[in-house]
Amino acid sequence: MMSRDSELGDVIVEFVRNGAYLKCSAIHVASGREVSALGPASDPKGVERVAIAKLKRVLEKR
Repeated sequence: MMSRDSELGDVIVEFVRNGAYLKCSAIHVASGREVSALGPASDPKGVERVAIAKLKRVLEKR
């Protein structure tokens, strides 16, 4: 799924469910940087929010 963040630009977001857990990978299209976050499958938006925040932190340190 493609997402557009006002600060980051284009971000590819991918979800993989494994039982009660959900892994969300967020890839910054312009730089190719990828991060992932793990959380409960019952809260996909929350896991996505964590992954996007983590991606922002990684890109700020660059």
